[in-house]
Amino acid sequence: MVTSARRAERPRFALRHAAPRPPDHDRTRGTAGCSRRWMPPPGRPRPPHGRASGVSASDIFTAERMDAISEQRSIWRTLFVGAVAVAVAVAFADSSIVALALPELYGTFDTSIEGVAWVVTSYNLALAVGALALVPVVHRVRARVTLAVGALAFLGASIACALSGSLAALVVARSAQGLGGALLLAGSLPVLGALAGSTARAVAIWTMAGTLGVAIGPALGGALTQAFDWRAIFVAQAPVAALALLAAIGPDVPVLLEEGWTAALRRTMPGNLGLALVSGALVGTLFLGVLLVIDVFGNPPLGGALIVSVIPAAALLSRPLAAELSSGVAVVAGALLLSAGLVGLALLPSSALGYAVASFALCGFGLGLSVPGLTHAALDAHGGIGRAGGGMGRVATLTVGVRHVGLVVALVVVAPVLARDLQGAAEVAKLNGAAVVIDGRIPATTKIPLALDIRDAIDRAPRGEVPDLVAPFEASGAGADPEVRAVRDDLLAAVEIALTRGFRTAFLFCAALAALALVPMLRRRWVG
Repeated sequence: MVTSARRAERPRFALRHAAPRPPDHDRTRGTAGCSRRWMPPPGRPRPPHGRASGVSASDIFTAERMDAISEQRSIWRTLFVGAVAVAVAVAFADSSIVALALPELYGTFDTSIEGVAWVVTSYNLALAVGALALVPVVHRVRARVTLAVGALAFLGASIACALSGSLAALVVARSAQGLGGALLLAGSLPVLGALAGSTARAVAIWTMAGTLGVAIGPALGGALTQAFDWRAIFVAQAPVAALALLAAIGPDVPVLLEEGWTAALRRTMPGNLGLALVSGALVGTLFLGVLLVIDVFGNPPLGGALIVSVIPAAALLSRPLAAELSSGVAVVAGALLLSAGLVGLALLPSSALGYAVASFALCGFGLGLSVPGLTHAALDAHGGIGRAGGGMGRVATLTVGVRHVGLVVALVVVAPVLARDLQGAAEVAKLNGAAVVIDGRIPATTKIPLALDIRDAIDRAPRGEVPDLVAPFEASGAGADPEVRAVRDDLLAAVEIALTRGFRTAFLFCAALAALALVPMLRRRWVG
């Protein structure tokens, strides 16, 4: 009864919809259903800006300010995405970035092919071991912390590499750089997902950065070596690591729960195995091919960089075709093209530059077709984990470790095989050189000392290195005597053919790895 009495005492205007709506009620300005809002009578001007709709000038200023802040944050996020992507590309490029600097490292540290190969192998081995060791624990640490620690370690190790005064110090610094690279790559994909706002977009950026990094590494290293020296390669990497460190400070990426990890491991097994085999095959393109272009063909680092730059160019040109093909077809075609390019390099008749460039282009085209599809399969980008974003850090870390295991195994096998075959090729070159000098139309007084000087030059060359045969001819007057110059050219051609054939077994081994990558690919049910 008390309640009913109180309701009866309420004035009629207290009810929200008791009065009819005015005829000039403005529905377009958000006043529908609120007749208590004051409206001006007909013929009277509206109040200042925003008053009729209930929006004050301060509200408009606040909204505009929030839009500006949002736009500024979007710009910073884009810059951070670029910084992390470049750092990912450099971490992958470091697998082969020193390839064109290997001849200069020969002279600096007075080593052999096996010794200088450890500059490449140590980084890949440390990265592979570090990534595989992180797989069980990486999901328990915030991704930005992992990225920051990795970028900091990579930064310090790059400076240590640039300051190395011996081969042993350089190998140790490269190992530390590999461990930093493992941490950087393990934390980069979840951070990219937070910055880009989409797991699919993060996977696409991460995959493309890794593919281009692997392809462009030798050319970038060669250009820096020619312009400065081999230390410039590592000096240039320090600012990139610093930018990645700054990007890691911004986004707060939560720990991802690893649901369905066992199922994801089964799904990603074929992709990871294919990536390991293709990565091993790339040793033929990025390591053997570079040595052939620099040491045997006699190109300077910049010239070698221009030649091998056809690899990333072909990889980029393959992207429109890859977009039109299903993943399975693109990967199989890419592996076949990569294998064909390596067979072409194995069968080079001599320093036929056009033939070599065509073979490098086939390798680059195959790289651009196969690696992105394999990476998506290894990351389970089409599976449940890829769509949900959970477990991507763990899956990506496993992928990084497996692909670098393939690189290390191929390097460990190829380096001694190449050194042995080049030693045998040097013996063949010695016999061929002797025959050329004996048949040459030069006086015996010039011929005998020249033959002895050539023999000494071959004997003085370290095991696995190409001997310097130009100096004996220069000492015998090749610059002024056309007959001596003709003998020199014939000798260099004979030696070049013999040494080119010394690379054949190693190239064919890498071609076989690319062909073997078809086995796990064909056993997997691909999603187009």
